[in-house]
Amino acid sequence: MILQLTKMLMVLAVMITAVFAGESTFMQEYREFYTAKDGLLSDQVYSVTICADGKVYAGSAAGLSVFDGQNWQKAADINQPVWFVAAAKGKIAAYSADQTEGVVKGGTVTILAKDKTLKTFTLPQSLQVNCAGGALQLDGDLVFIGTTNGLFAVNHEKVKNGTEAKPVLLGLSGSEVRQISIYNNKIAIGANNGLFLSADAGKTWDRQFPAHKNHSWAPIQVNGVAFDADGRLWFACPQGIGCLDKEWTLYTGKEGLPYNEFTSAKMAKADDIWLGTQKGAIHYDGKTWEYRQGLRWVPADKINEIAVSATGDAWIATDKGLGVIKEKPLSFAEKAQYYEEEIDKYHRRTPYEYVLEVYFPTQGVKENPQKHDSDNDGLWTSMYGAGECFAYGATKDIKAKERAKKVFEAMRFLGQVTQGGEFSPPKGFVARTILPTSGHNPNDGRIAGDIAQQKNEDKFWKVIDPRWPVSKDGKWYWKTDTSSDELDGHYFFYGLYYDLVADSEAEKERVREHVKALTDHLIDHNFNLVDHDGKPTRWARYSPEELNYSENWFIERGLNSLSMLSYLATTAHITGDDYYTDVKNELIEEHSYLQNLMKQKYHHGIGTGNQSDDEMAFMAYYNLIKYEDNAEKKSRYAVSMWDSWRLLRPEMNPFFNFAMAAVGTGNVFTDVFGSNPTDPTGDWQEDAIETLQRFPLDRFDWRHENDQRIDIMPIPEANEGFDQRPVKGLGYRMNGKVIPVDENYFNHWNSNGWRLSSGGRGHGMGDGTVYLLPYYMGLYYGYIK
Repeated sequence: MILQLTKMLMVLAVMITAVFAGESTFMQEYREFYTAKDGLLSDQVYSVTICADGKVYAGSAAGLSVFDGQNWQKAADINQPVWFVAAAKGKIAAYSADQTEGVVKGGTVTILAKDKTLKTFTLPQSLQVNCAGGALQLDGDLVFIGTTNGLFAVNHEKVKNGTEAKPVLLGLSGSEVRQISIYNNKIAIGANNGLFLSADAGKTWDRQFPAHKNHSWAPIQVNGVAFDADGRLWFACPQGIGCLDKEWTLYTGKEGLPYNEFTSAKMAKADDIWLGTQKGAIHYDGKTWEYRQGLRWVPADKINEIAVSATGDAWIATDKGLGVIKEKPLSFAEKAQYYEEEIDKYHRRTPYEYVLEVYFPTQGVKENPQKHDSDNDGLWTSMYGAGECFAYGATKDIKAKERAKKVFEAMRFLGQVTQGGEFSPPKGFVARTILPTSGHNPNDGRIAGDIAQQKNEDKFWKVIDPRWPVSKDGKWYWKTDTSSDELDGHYFFYGLYYDLVADSEAEKERVREHVKALTDHLIDHNFNLVDHDGKPTRWARYSPEELNYSENWFIERGLNSLSMLSYLATTAHITGDDYYTDVKNELIEEHSYLQNLMKQKYHHGIGTGNQSDDEMAFMAYYNLIKYEDNAEKKSRYAVSMWDSWRLLRPEMNPFFNFAMAAVGTGNVFTDVFGSNPTDPTGDWQEDAIETLQRFPLDRFDWRHENDQRIDIMPIPEANEGFDQRPVKGLGYRMNGKVIPVDENYFNHWNSNGWRLSSGGRGHGMGDGTVYLLPYYMGLYYGYIK
């Protein structure tokens, strides 16, 4: 099956809008899958090779298939499984046979050229080949066969069609040959009992004992060998991989190698190798390691063989089909345009167009999307809208302005819909989300679940009935119990919309009216969001009494103090009313809210704490610092943000990094011990750009499993706390950074980047806001050129 993504990429490759003209490109990876439904003879693909003319040959359980770039066809009249296939100088050699318990005795070799069979010949029954671990190579007139008892060769030009050949033993008797690679007169062999090299076309053999720095190996189970274009020898074994170029260089998990249960190796070009493993494929280009595991990248985890085309496409044979990982030049703007179009097609819900993930009934197929509400429709849509504000600020693109205006109307409606009905909270209350009353009643069966949750899990959980009141006009259910993360998203968006998009006094007044009502509600109710039952919601609670004195709120004290000060600063900026600044200063001077936020993030070390809180905090920091006029206070806010950011820097989060740079740069915090700049440090910009580049275009929630990797350091058990869930399953790479974005899955920036395994079954599809917000923000501030 070829994903619809392919067609989109063909369009994107030629689509550069005038707004973003001149932006540099990078290479975007994507994949395609082929199965019997697409013309392969079988889904069980054992081997793959590429001829000089670019045609792809796949050996499978039902014979040999050939792909001309458009269609698959049967390549030869072979009615047996084709276990191995090799190409050289326009010719193809295919090894086929029936097997018994994974072993072939004898077998048949077919030689083809230009899709025509030149000859076939059999091999003697005395030759035994391991179907899962044998090898075939073609070099000029010679066919090399890796058997369970050494390396054999046949000159196919001297064998008559339809006869039995007489292979010549080239050596390594007693060795099970796993892979063969040839460069000029050199032959390299990976075998069960070692790595062997012949410099004289197989006349003599030397076993290799690679050594480099602190590594000294006597490798066995060498399942991968390959010469690169410059004649350097690469190999793969359980200890790791190595490269011989005058002297050995060896790579293990410490050097970044992700996994080590190898099945094969194939060179793309000099210093560029692909490795098949029992669980995914690995690509190393001399600088960057990429682990391609799970259905985001490969049809099945066990890789039988890999072939690499002249253009760098990696064709991957598995028992569930043939995959190909390709790359195309793409600009950041083209990538953003792709995500915008996906959002327009699939991710907008209700006439107000709330933006969030969707569900598809068929795995990986974008048909019949099923849209649903979430607790955080306001948050996710606000973050999408914030990105559009930055887009308009950076480009003046009218489409971005229109999208941002739609988001404001959607957020404004969440305040309007709660008023005037039978169950109506105080003015200013904003709903979590809405559902049409023409659909199912979301209150049905809900109250019992709320009672159970309050009894068994969370004593503060609200049992509120109805949780979904009906609007005054009877058209909408609106959801109660709005949380603090919703409000952080709302205020983050309102400030940006007011500053960058609202361009008329009438529009600015609409923003002032809405924001003022929400903030006045909070102030009037002792800094709490109060529901239609007259009680605070579960999480939107910011009162001094609870934050400063309750044992139930000390974990949220720093974050909620930060949030409330940020709301007040944003409202003061939008309304121009000093009253809100006075209230903010009262919370600082009489209730220690500034002191509270100095250690905003409650944590037990790297990989701990609440990532949803981190997302909330960075939105709140951004507005609070940006709108603060007092230099001393601004420096204290900034050093608090910097302190939190330092703990999060390994997450390579472009939103966090760009937000830190945007409001932290140029501030200096001074105490009795000295002065501390709050500019971001290290490779923050490079990390952010790498993450944006590596975001997969495919946003399906494919499962990623990284627990088995050998380049991972686990989060230590000592980092656990009474509030911290077990850290098992959390970790980071040897370079100190989390798993890259294309080797993990998440919907939003509230996900735990330290989690090693993630994702689902390819039915859910996240929207592109996680890319769009930081990209447009980076564009606005000049961090992306």
